[in-house]
Amino acid sequence: MRSLALIAGLLSLASTLLPTALADSKLTKFTSLTTGSKLKGIVKLDDALYTELTAAPRNYSAVVLLTALDQRYSCVLCQEFQPEYELLAKSWIAKHKSGDGLFFGELDFANAKATFQKLQLTTAPILYLFSPTTGDNVDVAHIEAPYQFDFTQHGIPAEAVARFISQHTPHTPPVSRPFDYVKFGGMAGALLVAVAIISIAFSVIKPIIYSRNLWAAVSLIAVLLFTSGHMFNHIRHVPYVVNDGRGGVSYVASGFSNQYGLETQIVAIVYALLAFATISLAMKTPRIEDPARQKATILIWNAILLVGFSFLMNLFKQKNGSYPFFLPPLF
Repeated sequence: MRSLALIAGLLSLASTLLPTALADSKLTKFTSLTTGSKLKGIVKLDDALYTELTAAPRNYSAVVLLTALDQRYSCVLCQEFQPEYELLAKSWIAKHKSGDGLFFGELDFANAKATFQKLQLTTAPILYLFSPTTGDNVDVAHIEAPYQFDFTQHGIPAEAVARFISQHTPHTPPVSRPFDYVKFGGMAGALLVAVAIISIAFSVIKPIIYSRNLWAAVSLIAVLLFTSGHMFNHIRHVPYVVNDGRGGVSYVASGFSNQYGLETQIVAIVYALLAFATISLAMKTPRIEDPARQKATILIWNAILLVGFSFLMNLFKQKNGSYPFFLPPLF
């Protein structure tokens, strides 16, 4: 009986230590493959290596890209994502020479058709993240099934893949992009050209830049746009008009917190007319030398102000029946 108990104990100990030993041997193997990789930290996989890398036991995390880079397959997304994936792997291996429990693998369809058929994959690229099955970082929910990166939601930037890895593993891969001298040179050249053009044409555009009337017109237009509610329409995406239920259209929205596109344009036009009338009364009318003409101009602009404000009061009353102010009902 003692011998049977001893044998049972040894078998139990072996069943506990064997997965750990196997995982450690795989960790050592893939560490050497990573450091000796010609793809800058990416292990080039085939059917056998893919099976070995992803099979349990694993005391490491493995990111595996299943791709189709051969021009015969016309996989545009594969070609676009490849440099981003290489950048991510290179950034990781630059700071973690031994891999530190995170490996990047690549399985090309041309070298592993059997694996693609086994997984029933008909599209590429596919990015899997295999979490550890042993050790302190075991993810019980994904021991069998790996995490899959969603290209349609996150796109192809290396930063998006790095966030995906950090969400599901204790690793936080950095992304170290090399300085883009071509882009910098292009921007610097464009800036120099712009400065040269402005310097040459400054004598022509100087009167325009220093024109008080121009800036006054621009300021007035901006004020009219914002006070009439253009930004509200842009943010809320309000309809231009709506059906009033009687075969016609309604261009005035009820309530002061709602409005329509056409309503905003009408209010802006009325504001512009009132502003022009006020400016004319203050600046233009006093300069008229003929007293009769000056008097007639004053009466005309005041009539325009009265009609304009009466229209606005009526419009506000339509929006909210409790609006307290009014002018003679000219409309």
